[in-house]
Amino acid sequence: MFFLFTCGSHTFQSRLKGAEHLTVQCQNCGNLSGHVYKRWQWFTFCFVPVIPFSVKPWHEVGCHICNFYQDIKYRPDVQAQIGDPQHQQGAVPMQDYNGGGGGGGGEGPPPGHTYK
Repeated sequence: MFFLFTCGSHTFQSRLKGAEHLTVQCQNCGNLSGHVYKRWQWFTFCFVPVIPFSVKPWHEVGCHICNFYQDIKYRPDVQAQIGDPQHQQGAVPMQDYNGGGGGGGGEGPPPGHTYK
């Protein structure tokens, strides 16, 4: 009697929730073809996923043209577009565009200013 068993690994990927329609530039080839993926790698036995290799999935930007994947923790531009606070550890906050002087949006002189 002969039994044949196969073991290996398989990577499952899906678009990251909240960034399904996001397309970004690939840092490797420069094409605007990068998408944000959630990826898990699993140990397989007889082509059946049995044990995950990691506890958490990877969140990466992947390019289907050059097959390059990069973790989104190295992409602050993607983190800002996703808007997820757990991925924005080093993000720079947006600046106030009304000049910072109050005055209701920049109309007229700042408060307390007199013309001579």
